[in-house]
Amino acid sequence: MRQHKIQGQRNLHPHLDTYKMLCAGKKSYFAAAVCIITVTSMLAVSYLSLQRLSHQPKLIQEGRRCRGKIANSTITALKGNKTFIISPYFDDRESKVTRLIGIVHHEDVKQLYCWFCCQPNGRIYVSKAKIDVHSDRFGFPYGAADIVCLEPENCDPTHVSIHQSPHGNIDQLPRFEIKNRKAETFSVDFTVCISAMFGNYNNVLQFIQGMEMYKILGAQKVVIYKNNCSHLMEKVLKFYVEEGTVEIIPWPINSHLRVSSKWHFMQDGTHIGYYGQITALNDCIYRNMERSKFVVLNDADEIILPLKHPNWKTMMNSLQEQNPGTSVFLFENHIFPETVSSGMFNISSWNTVPGVNILQHVYREPDRKDVINPRKMIVDPRKVIQTSVHSVLHAYGNSANVPMDVALIYHCRKALQGDLPRESLIRDTTLWRYNSSLIMNVNKVLSQTMLQAQE
Repeated sequence: MRQHKIQGQRNLHPHLDTYKMLCAGKKSYFAAAVCIITVTSMLAVSYLSLQRLSHQPKLIQEGRRCRGKIANSTITALKGNKTFIISPYFDDRESKVTRLIGIVHHEDVKQLYCWFCCQPNGRIYVSKAKIDVHSDRFGFPYGAADIVCLEPENCDPTHVSIHQSPHGNIDQLPRFEIKNRKAETFSVDFTVCISAMFGNYNNVLQFIQGMEMYKILGAQKVVIYKNNCSHLMEKVLKFYVEEGTVEIIPWPINSHLRVSSKWHFMQDGTHIGYYGQITALNDCIYRNMERSKFVVLNDADEIILPLKHPNWKTMMNSLQEQNPGTSVFLFENHIFPETVSSGMFNISSWNTVPGVNILQHVYREPDRKDVINPRKMIVDPRKVIQTSVHSVLHAYGNSANVPMDVALIYHCRKALQGDLPRESLIRDTTLWRYNSSLIMNVNKVLSQTMLQAQE
């Protein structure tokens, strides 16, 4: 193995031996140091070149059909490999690659290969994958990962299979459709990504209000990674799917891994945090890369609320103009405790619907000393490589924190500072600017989903 590697280096750098001979004849420490640095640099370049060569697609078979069954699940487990594939996406921003969004064990998964089938000639190429486990794993043994393979030249593969070896029979392996192969024109300006809906979610009224606020502010599509929810919530989701606003991505992650409802590892035997939220967010970005101008990353109980602009479109136009070259905009989170009510907008027909009425909650907690408020994002999806929950990990372009006087995240949930007296909270009625449209739209949804009590 060692001899083979050195031989490869000689082939790549025929003058390496000459440099060694010259170095051997040098007498001064300075000259010797220069020679050592030169040789070391050439060895490093040689190694990188070998690495690149090892990842180049290789033709292994010709003239046979791809037989593997096409995967139709959102999460597909690779047998005995501690690897779960969500979906592959074509990515030509740097080079022509297939990037698979997946979940892997951060220590145990060392080697994977992409098997590409080129049609109509039936050539099968194998490409060694680069496995990039995202840094925001928060201590859990499993984490979001990019599995990246160079695609063969003169082949635009529509499907790929993943195998642990560059050899063998892949007829029994699932094939995955490579999305984003055809560039689309933007069909929407704003897509909201919500992940993940779990815990028999039943905050129906706040969900409907959030959906209608998204639409008022400019969202045309909301993508929800759904693990489970109540029967009543299913009814509401069905309405929004039929309306064309919502796209449901089934998210049965607890069928594959022991999931935690916490974001950090508690050493309690769980495999992955917060129902695999980070993986879902990354998938949502790539899923909407070619069809949405912006992607909004927030939770179902959060609304990015403009203070200086009437909607997201005018706000983003202004922010982009002020921040050229910026692809990620971060908005500060502020808690509006659901336990503190203004007494306004107590609409009797809403009282039979389970969930929080956000119009009644316009008192926000003050900033805490030495505590940084988390942020959520509006991003240009074509510029994001990897994202976490509160920031992007890798992106083209800059990130910018949006000032609080421009916009904030209205987050109506249980209090974080529950001991504060009401007088210490800040009255913020920005949400009431939209009350007429919001009430009318919510009533329409409740009526059409048969959830509204007859007055």
